[in-house]
Amino acid sequence: MEKIFEQNLLYDFYGELLTPHQQHIYEDAVYNDMSLSEIAEEQGISRQGVHDLIKRCDKILQNYESKLHLVERFMGAKEKIREIETLTQVTKLSDANAEVDRERAEVSEMDIDVRMQRIRELAGELMKEW
Repeated sequence: MEKIFEQNLLYDFYGELLTPHQQHIYEDAVYNDMSLSEIAEEQGISRQGVHDLIKRCDKILQNYESKLHLVERFMGAKEKIREIETLTQVTKLSDANAEVDRERAEVSEMDIDVRMQRIRELAGELMKEW
């Protein structure tokens, strides 16, 4: 995961567990894209203090994830939902390629049972995980 994306996800899931002071500084750094110097000036602390606090928050959030795995489970659920969406896509018939599309439609109809079984499996996995 890209670092900013990972920080955003971790904060979305666990940010409420940080102190209000940590939340404010972390949000300024990650969400508001403020520089360490800008945050330090606004908060009346040193640039190094801001840097250390952000690093500490990153470790705290990663520690929560290593114990609870909420982000990991969320990402797994998203992948399963994407697969379900793919399995439910229908081939459309067009006039230009009617024969090829008819063959695709026949194949699609033939594997509807297979698709439905996979969708049921994925739905069952999602229900067990959450």
